[in-house]
Amino acid sequence: MVDLAPFLPGFVAAYAILLVGASSPGPSVAMLIGVATSQGRAPAMMATLGIATGSLTINLLTMLGVGLILSQAAWAMSALRLVGAAYLLYLAYGAFRKALNPPVLQPATARQRSGLHQFATGYLLQVTNPKAIAFWLAIASIGAVKGAGPGVIALFVAGAFLISFICHGLWALALSAQAVRQAYAAGRRWIETGLGAFFTFAAIKLAVDR
Repeated sequence: MVDLAPFLPGFVAAYAILLVGASSPGPSVAMLIGVATSQGRAPAMMATLGIATGSLTINLLTMLGVGLILSQAAWAMSALRLVGAAYLLYLAYGAFRKALNPPVLQPATARQRSGLHQFATGYLLQVTNPKAIAFWLAIASIGAVKGAGPGVIALFVAGAFLISFICHGLWALALSAQAVRQAYAAGRRWIETGLGAFFTFAAIKLAVDR
């Protein structure tokens, strides 16, 4: 039986940091706004699954030391910032294109065929976000699983995945509500323009941030 008692303080501290990061509006939530309001709940939840899986990937890589290596290698972090900025610009392009040619909204219950695409979009957005890596480096510095066995580590990773999925999933559920979708339908040109501007700003800030 896994003895969690010695690790509970570290779990609480680490999960508190993750809860703040996963709940705070940012590029991932901005992406969910566009997906949930324009395509409905199912695609938004697939994007949420991609985001949570991306967070899981960063978690595992950080535990393996890759995150620490990236934080110490200036060229690696610079390359990652440029990749992340390029992807944000790609999302900005998509938002501006929707602003110019607003898509016809489909009912939230309609069959969706782009689940894999939405998953990949959420995943790529998360794993190319240096700030997500910074969050996991902060979590790693706490040493929540230092000296722990495989069972404790597995529980920690599973809990972190659930926190990310639940936090982003709540955003997806709220944003895909019918009232929100109707509001989006009424002002989607402005909303998509705002999202495009946000992604562009985030891309520029990410590219030049040191």
